[in-house]
Amino acid sequence: MDDATKRILHAELWDGGESVAAIMSALHAVVRAYGVPMALYTDRAHWAAHTPRAGGPPDRRRLTQVGRALARLGIEHILAYSPAARGRSERVNRTLQDRLVNEWRVAGISTVAAANRYLRQQFLPAFNAEFGRPPADPASAFVAVRGVDLEHILCIEEDRVVGRDNVVTTEGVALQLAKQPGRRTCAGLHVLVRRHLNGQHSVWYGARCFGRYDRTGRPVAA
Repeated sequence: MDDATKRILHAELWDGGESVAAIMSALHAVVRAYGVPMALYTDRAHWAAHTPRAGGPPDRRRLTQVGRALARLGIEHILAYSPAARGRSERVNRTLQDRLVNEWRVAGISTVAAANRYLRQQFLPAFNAEFGRPPADPASAFVAVRGVDLEHILCIEEDRVVGRDNVVTTEGVALQLAKQPGRRTCAGLHVLVRRHLNGQHSVWYGARCFGRYDRTGRPVAA
């Protein structure tokens, strides 16, 4: 939600709920459509912050995957400490849970795909037309994306060590590295594995890509 206009910028149902992939996908959609926002105001869900002790303060030095992506995009991440601190968004959530669910029921919608189409094509345009407000300052605080490869920022990153068989394993998926120019083997190298929003993987050693793979680990063309 845009705090200046009260317009909902993006909404989508996901199987599995509020996952890191769902948050990354929403960020990707907003940045592509509107630009990079100044700040993101969120609760302290597992994807937003590491909290070493229940009820205690978050560890701001240990970034989550989303925190890392926000930092690379220059987006300030503001954490709320109570539902009352997020009063506006909580009120919108109640409206969505009451009004939207009833509209789906009346429209006979029973699948996630159909629900998301209704969201994009009917509900959000009508909601924003009814509740949106002109901002006090007409100048947008969103910054246009130029020269930024969102694919390699809005993703899941993991540090891995290449095995003696030139295989990197991440989340149970084995990625076989091809022989690299100038190297007899990649065994023992510390590499960065990225899982992208489309489900594909890529393996990086510094600025060099060692390979791209589909969600099952089969190599794909760059």
